[in-house]
Amino acid sequence: MQIDKDIHSDKLLIEQVREGNEKAFRKLFDTYRNDLYRFSLSMVVSKDYAEEIIQDVFLKVWVKRITLNQELSIKSYLFTMTRNKSISFLKKAANNRKLREEIFYKSQKSVNPTEKYIREAELEIIKQDALDLLPPRRRLIFEMSRNDGKNYKEIAQELGISQNTVRNQMSMALETLRNFILNNRDVALALLLFSRNWM
Repeated sequence: MQIDKDIHSDKLLIEQVREGNEKAFRKLFDTYRNDLYRFSLSMVVSKDYAEEIIQDVFLKVWVKRITLNQELSIKSYLFTMTRNKSISFLKKAANNRKLREEIFYKSQKSVNPTEKYIREAELEIIKQDALDLLPPRRRLIFEMSRNDGKNYKEIAQELGISQNTVRNQMSMALETLRNFILNNRDVALALLLFSRNWM
């Protein structure tokens, strides 16, 4: 069977890479590079950053080649690494205004009015799904901050709790929401939430 043949071929390739065979490493790169690049591009919406992520993935594979496990699927391993690096990059972008705006701009350039309307509806669904993950008290604090525009002092006074409690609850809420949003495959929507300072 072709699948068995591919698995055997990959195991042989990994064995050669582990031994430091540069030709085998080049073959590994040529075999998976384009698929990994497209996968990363679908997440980070930037050719330059997707390219950088793929280079990082293969650099790590080469540097840590001796630890490669021949029994594991190299394809799954490479895709998992690419996904993790892409998500790490998006988390970095979420906290860097310039980077966030650059990616958001690229992701929105081709959106027409109909798509924009659909995106807004999808955005509301994602927001509600994310908010549903929060305990009631934490959600209330988050919504008072984001929806009502209240500062921590005002929220603390209104709820009869300390500002420190408000700050901690907001921090936990934001971490939960960011993780949920960044794990959503439609990165353009996630970045739209970040760009509006909802996160």
